[in-house]
Amino acid sequence: MEISIALDVMGGDVGLAVTIPAAQLALNKHAGLSLYLVGQETEIARHLARLSSSEQSRCNIVHAPQQVEMDDKPSSALRNRRESSMRFAIDLVKDGRAHAAVSAGNTGALMAIARFVLKTIPGIDRPAICGLMPGTNGVTHMLDLGANVDSSSEELFRFAVMGSVLASAIGDKENPTVALLNIGEEEIKGNDRVKQTASLLEASELNYFGFVEGDDIFKGTVDVVVCDGFVGNVALKSSEGVARMLTQFARDEFGRNLFRKLTAIFAKPALTAMRNRADPGRYNGASLLGLKGIVVKSHGGADAASLANAIDVAVVEIENNVPDRISDHIERFLVAT
Repeated sequence: MEISIALDVMGGDVGLAVTIPAAQLALNKHAGLSLYLVGQETEIARHLARLSSSEQSRCNIVHAPQQVEMDDKPSSALRNRRESSMRFAIDLVKDGRAHAAVSAGNTGALMAIARFVLKTIPGIDRPAICGLMPGTNGVTHMLDLGANVDSSSEELFRFAVMGSVLASAIGDKENPTVALLNIGEEEIKGNDRVKQTASLLEASELNYFGFVEGDDIFKGTVDVVVCDGFVGNVALKSSEGVARMLTQFARDEFGRNLFRKLTAIFAKPALTAMRNRADPGRYNGASLLGLKGIVVKSHGGADAASLANAIDVAVVEIENNVPDRISDHIERFLVAT
């Protein structure tokens, strides 16, 4: 399958020093992939010279004179960055030249621009950010991770439908289990909004599991965990912080004396494997669900391998036609409810 993706090469904390190597990794992995590299033309050409002629032939430079800064407000980016690499990348999806857009830039700006340019699927009022969370029993799709800090029960229900579709499409789950994040598993716990959402899910055709608590995210208890963006983003950032803390603790303890340093040599294979399993970069690439197009958000601090993972997410969503599948399911579930 021939796939074309627009990559905002100016986005992220580092920019071209990461995005071009990530593009190279993605091109080498996916034989049918071509990329629109969107950003400063002269800078892109300079970095692109490091790629082979075959790799360069699968890249098209799209010059964008502006870029969205990480501290730009979404409204300002929407009004004042109309010629930014982020905007042009999403425009390529809108025009049908690219099947998806990938950016490591400002999350709020990316959501605002994508929603304005691509519009939402009928029946979806607010898009949601869905990402993968590692666990002891596989991975969990979690949404919303920060797009909507306050969501109604109807919106949370739509998030559940979208998360279920995504888990089914890219997670090879025939009938994904869906749960609501709550302060307890008992039916009496939680606020009215969560309880109302539970009622909607119980009456739907989704494979509704019930309430789960925060630790269930990392147990892999269910395939999809639903919450509003405020809670989801706190959970995401907390998990990333814990992963970094444990890594630093291990370094500190194994470096305390010569004996522990020698012990670390023998323990290195196990420590490396554990670090890789918990590495947030391995699960990099959050989907902006509910749009009439595929947009994937990479972590701003991602390295080349992590950003390449985000491009992988876009490839899989393209191959599985995720927006159309969400549209079909939303229409069916809204009729049912």
